[in-house]
Amino acid sequence: MQKNDRLEFTGAPGSPYTRKMLALLRFRQIPHSIFWGTGNIPEGYPAPKVRLLPTFFFPDGKNGALVPVTDSTPIIRRLESEFVGRSVIPADPVLRFLNSLIEDYADEWLTKAMFHFRWAHEADWKNAAPMLVYWSMNTANENAANAMASNFAQRQIDRLYVVGSNAVTAETIEASYRRFVRILDGLIARKGYVLGGRPSAADFAIYGQMTQLAIVEPTSAAITREISPRVRAWVDLVEDLSGLMPDPDDWYPVKDAGEALAPLLAELGRTYTRMARSLRQTLALKAKLTREREEAAAHRPRPPEPELVHEGLRTVSPAQRVQIEPALLQLDVLHAPCRTADVPAVIKSDSLALVE
Repeated sequence: MQKNDRLEFTGAPGSPYTRKMLALLRFRQIPHSIFWGTGNIPEGYPAPKVRLLPTFFFPDGKNGALVPVTDSTPIIRRLESEFVGRSVIPADPVLRFLNSLIEDYADEWLTKAMFHFRWAHEADWKNAAPMLVYWSMNTANENAANAMASNFAQRQIDRLYVVGSNAVTAETIEASYRRFVRILDGLIARKGYVLGGRPSAADFAIYGQMTQLAIVEPTSAAITREISPRVRAWVDLVEDLSGLMPDPDDWYPVKDAGEALAPLLAELGRTYTRMARSLRQTLALKAKLTREREEAAAHRPRPPEPELVHEGLRTVSPAQRVQIEPALLQLDVLHAPCRTADVPAVIKSDSLALVE
C-alpha cells in the first residue's frame, strides 16, 4: 500500500478496465484515489513503460518506491491476498475456474464488441471521440478538442482490424452481443449476478465493458435497452455495491452452476474459445519464427519448411511471414495470455471443451 494507505491509480471514464476496477474497489471497500487521465498523474510518480488504463501504483520498488502496474486480472488476485473480506473470487475450485473463464471472456471478447460499436458506426464515433478528449482534458479549447477528436477517431477507425472488426465480421460481433445481452438478462433474473447472489471478478469485468456498450455507444446502448431494460439497470447498480452485504452461501452450489451458466458457456464456446484457439496458433507461429531467426543467426541447418503454415484463421506462405512478423511481435501487448492456472482437469461440458 501507499504511505497514505490508499490505493492510487490513474484511469479514464471511457476505459472499461478502469470502470471494472473502480467498481470492484468500491464493492470491496478498499480505500482508493483515482487520477482521471494520464495527464493528471501527480508529479514524481513513475510513468509506465506502456501507457495502459488503469495504471496502479504499488510500493514495490526499493525502499517502498512506487512502481506502475497494469493488467486488471493479476491486480485483482493481488488485492485478494492483501485485503481480507468481501472476496470476488469463489473458494470452490470449479467456481473459481468459471469466474476466471468468464472474466477473460469479458476482457478479451466483449471488448471486441465495445471497440467495434464505438468505431465502426458513424453515429457512435462522432459521439465517443469528443468525450474521450474531454474526459482527459475537460478544459480544452473547443476547436482544439474537435481537431484532436477527429484525428483520434480516424486513427481508431483505421485500427479496427486489431480487434478483428471488418465488413465480414461485423455481423458476427453484433449478433454475439445481442445473444450475450439476452443471456445476461437470464442470469441476473436468477440471482442478481453471474455466479449467484454476490458479484465476482467476472461480474466486474462484464460491468466494465457494459459501461460503454450499454451507455456510451448509441448503437449498442439502443440494442441493450431494446433487449433487456434489466441489464441496462444492472449496470447502474453495479457501479457502487459498497452497501451490499455478501454471504459465503451466496455463491451458486457447483451442482446448480452448470444449469445456470449453460447458455453463457455455450456462447463462450461459439465465440471466445475459438478466438483463444486461433490466438494460440498465432503465438505458436510467433515462437516458430523466433526459433528460425535464432537458427539462422547461428548458421544452424533447419529442416525443410512446409509450403503453408496455419496462422489463426489464415494460411500464409513462407514469403509472407516477413510481412506479418511485425504484427505478431505486438501480440504480447495487444492480447493477455490465456490464464489456465485455475482449470480443474475434470471440467468439461457439451457446450465447452478445454483441451490443454
